[in-house]
Amino acid sequence: MIVDAHRHYWNPSRLHYGWLADAPAALQRKFLPEDATDLTDACILVQAAPDERETRYLFELAATVPNVLGVVGWVDMEAADVASRLDALIADGHGLLRGIRPMVQDIADTGWLASASLDAAFDALRDRGLVFDALVDARHLPALHERLARHPDIRTVIDHAAKPDIAGDGFAGWSRAIARLARMPEVYCKLSGLITLTGPIADERALEPYVSHLFDTFGPSRLIWGSDWPVLTTHASYDAWKTCARGLVQRHAPGAIDAIFGGNALATYAIATRTSP
Repeated sequence: MIVDAHRHYWNPSRLHYGWLADAPAALQRKFLPEDATDLTDACILVQAAPDERETRYLFELAATVPNVLGVVGWVDMEAADVASRLDALIADGHGLLRGIRPMVQDIADTGWLASASLDAAFDALRDRGLVFDALVDARHLPALHERLARHPDIRTVIDHAAKPDIAGDGFAGWSRAIARLARMPEVYCKLSGLITLTGPIADERALEPYVSHLFDTFGPSRLIWGSDWPVLTTHASYDAWKTCARGLVQRHAPGAIDAIFGGNALATYAIATRTSP
């Protein structure tokens, strides 16, 4: 089974997605299951709005699409009742909620993740066995490391390899920070969202040093493939990125195709395959 560990659906007529105002015009519309009928791989849906209502909306969509295996949602991590909010989402998801993702990249305070005000939220994630998806870039990696040093037992997945500045040749600083995080055994990384970071036009060749470093640091057992659809579509088709990523894995870890394109996601997010919609 191929698992796309990072797919989005959104509907601006129903919920507010603030980041879309600055996104390419092609993305400023709804993207729902009916727009993805040619994407037949199993998938994990990932939140795109800082709103618990959107998490429940993703549950609704998942109930109608049998290839959705789980949801990475959003919760107000600074709320005094964050634990009960998580319990409510878990109950409403009927087993679909597999993780939580705050939109860290949009928070002005680059040290936010290390704030003591989030301790209770991370305790609650750990106690409920939920994954923490880290939507971060290089600015946030020191705070992420500080947070995980205090919560080393939380399974964390870094989205889009922490968005290295590939177009701007940002390898040096990113590579050191990502290597330090990779030394933490419960930290995983998504091989996703990279082709859109290579500049206005997709440049597959520019990915090589970054992907090579990910294999050197995380190894094939802690890398997880995702499409980042529909954001991906500004630079490549779903199939083109899957083919590109498969080629990268084939060069760096030819025996790990099945793990990176499915097995690692199922294990990391503790997902049992659905047998019915």
